[in-house]
Amino acid sequence: MDTDTHAVSSFPAVSSGLKQPYHLVNPSPWPIVGALAGGLTVLGIVLAAHYGNYAFLALGIILVLVTMFFWWRDVLRESRAPGVHTPVVRLGLRYGMTLFITSEVMFFVAFFWAFFHFALFPEHVAGDTAGIWPPPGIHTFDPFHIPFMNTMILLLSGTTITWAHHSLIEGDRRGLILGLGLTVLLGLSFTAFQIDEYSNAPFHFAGGGVYPAVFFLATGFHGFHVIVGTCFLIVCWLRARDGQFTPQRHFGFEAAAWYWHFVDVVWLFLFICIYWWGAGPIAAE
Repeated sequence: MDTDTHAVSSFPAVSSGLKQPYHLVNPSPWPIVGALAGGLTVLGIVLAAHYGNYAFLALGIILVLVTMFFWWRDVLRESRAPGVHTPVVRLGLRYGMTLFITSEVMFFVAFFWAFFHFALFPEHVAGDTAGIWPPPGIHTFDPFHIPFMNTMILLLSGTTITWAHHSLIEGDRRGLILGLGLTVLLGLSFTAFQIDEYSNAPFHFAGGGVYPAVFFLATGFHGFHVIVGTCFLIVCWLRARDGQFTPQRHFGFEAAAWYWHFVDVVWLFLFICIYWWGAGPIAAE
């Protein structure tokens, strides 16, 4: 961990010419560009769903990705500028990341709430007269096949990123790079296995009813978070190779590690609740 918190009251920014320890950001086009890109993306979703026009959706997604790249590039540049990311600023970044992960937890709570609502009260499923869960005709995945493999992959990735973190604290740059690289490979492996699982799914999202909708939303959004976390770790791996992390200054790495551990924990709940506890008749191999 960084040693920022205890130095908050020392106001080190004064020695860099600042009269206060907070970072007043330079004028940036990315907030307004990001807002426009988000609005364009939502408009594109509506046009694609109702009229089959994907042009606005593609343009909106491209603008969102461009905004993310250049905005985060600017933040990384600020982090290396003297007197900008003061201890107070870095503490604020920690609070921000903590609140962001908390909001992501509540995002997944909604999916678990929906799953348990129908699993515990299956008579609430429209058109269901059997009162059982999963609904009749739904054959689920074998939890101890690909889902169990992915569980082992994510648990192992949690150990490799912890190894990388301890290597960084101890000044072992080789261990840091190797641990991050292994974590990235494990994240890519998880995604590849989930793609294979989806391609052989015994049910489909469209027209499948409540169970496929809840299943694909919960596991699909988790898969999206794995992809985001993998990209996060790739950037950290590149920064580690460039020597941008030190034992005292490495919040970018810590944020990625926090996010990755969050992804691990969510998957454990998904595996236990949806794949194992919520399993019905297993699909024939």
